[in-house]
Amino acid sequence: MKMKKMASFLIFLLIMTMALSGCNFSSSKDTSSKGSGGDKSGKSKQVLRVTESSEIPTMDSTKAHDTVAFTVLNNTKEGLYRQDKNNQPIMAMAEKHEKSDDSLVHTFKIRDAKWSNGDPVTAHDFEYAWKKVMKEAGAYNYMFVTAGVKNAQAIMDGKKDADELGVKAVDDKTLKVTLERPNPLLETLLTFPTFLPQNQKFVEKMGDQYALEYDKVLSNGPFKLSAWKHEQGWTYVKNPDYWDAKNVKLNKIKVYVVKNDKTGLNLYESGKIDRVSLSASAVDNYKDDKAFKTKTLAGIGFLRFNLNHPALKNENIRRAINLAIDKKGLTDIALNNGAVPLYGVVPGNYYYSPGKKDFRKLNGDLLKGTAKEAKKYWEKGLKEIGKDKVNVSINISDVEESKKMAEFLQSQLESKLPGFKMEIKAVPFEQRLEIEKSIKYDISLSTWGPDYSDPMTYLDMWVTGSSANREDYANPEYDKLVEKARTETDLAKRYKMLLKLEKVLLEEDVAIAPLYQKGQAILQHKNIKNLVQHPSGPEFTYKWTYIE
Repeated sequence: MKMKKMASFLIFLLIMTMALSGCNFSSSKDTSSKGSGGDKSGKSKQVLRVTESSEIPTMDSTKAHDTVAFTVLNNTKEGLYRQDKNNQPIMAMAEKHEKSDDSLVHTFKIRDAKWSNGDPVTAHDFEYAWKKVMKEAGAYNYMFVTAGVKNAQAIMDGKKDADELGVKAVDDKTLKVTLERPNPLLETLLTFPTFLPQNQKFVEKMGDQYALEYDKVLSNGPFKLSAWKHEQGWTYVKNPDYWDAKNVKLNKIKVYVVKNDKTGLNLYESGKIDRVSLSASAVDNYKDDKAFKTKTLAGIGFLRFNLNHPALKNENIRRAINLAIDKKGLTDIALNNGAVPLYGVVPGNYYYSPGKKDFRKLNGDLLKGTAKEAKKYWEKGLKEIGKDKVNVSINISDVEESKKMAEFLQSQLESKLPGFKMEIKAVPFEQRLEIEKSIKYDISLSTWGPDYSDPMTYLDMWVTGSSANREDYANPEYDKLVEKARTETDLAKRYKMLLKLEKVLLEEDVAIAPLYQKGQAILQHKNIKNLVQHPSGPEFTYKWTYIE
């Protein structure tokens, strides 16, 4: 009996030791000192542990349409080009890129590389995937129009067949892409996940199961998935068959799906993850932590106006709303995460002219004024519409951050514009988007993340009939200038057109109300190096990341 009791006691001790070890209990208050991916000897195992806010919607590059999927695809696959550490396009699967004298025909030589099943990556894989996007009307098929690929618009309009898209595999190593017009942004656009290749034989073998599990998709990028537990997380491992594997230092990346800010913070505090984003309410508690930092991002927040609304279709009413908002108060109080006030539709410190000057500084602060000026335009607008008050509602996502912003805006506008009343209508994110798309709102608190690294990604969304133009804004002269800028190969002249477009949209037409340039407050272990975060397209590249 004594021996049985002793054995039971020893087992109990072993279980408790393992439990405590698994929870990684620590009395350290300096979260930056917690290790990442290391063993007992202190030698790094090169394992990074991060979170995502949602499940991977799809691993099919022809269907992907969100940042989570884009990031996974960016790290498990490789297109002709990819973004480098400075967010510039560099050749990836393309070993050589030649163009005709008129810049309409682009010929790419495909480098020697393998899919994770051992098959060679060929030019046919690109032709197949690109035409598949057009055949299935993928979410980002318009990127082929933006790139100017021959017949893309005609295919979308139903006038031509997807097989007539201007892309052809001349042989296994040669891909020819024909454009309808010269495009100075082609290399930049080719970094986008919609332009990734697919192995046709494997895709057809998987059928309707393709890309639904980690082993139902192939990789030709720096990493491949070794596990995918739906709604819980996934694991990347280094891809030994990647053509540039010698420059990939991480052995593994563990990703946890965390939808609650507090849960993510608890995981970080307990040493389970190496990086976490903070909500506005948590920032003040950690701003003195050595691991704390803020980053200003390229995404923007703004107000959309239903331009069919009896009051909001009045330019002076919209101008008054713009000028009445204390944007610094909005970013400092309601957001508190590194976001900055925005007085334009193109954010600062991301996009530069051929002369290396920041777009935002070149165009200056637009729609900036005082409360007194706001009241003057407000009174003028009320007189023009024959009203002494205006009642509207604001469409927002049902999340803490959006609610705080809406309450701040409500207070600002109702206190500074006599007779203005605004009701807050909070709905789930997906429903907010559907309400916007159907233009069944008065004002909508909206956001936009750039698809590619150029000011045009913020400007061409307002073209008449664009899927991103969700307020019935229409200006024929604006449309013509966008089309002209798309075909202008003189970069200096093109940039002047982009600057003009922003002024037409905001100063002349007051089509929207820019609010803020997004920010991010994070805690991140100091030994994580070269974690590349992009302003557009996929959020992260792990190819050059390592644990010091």
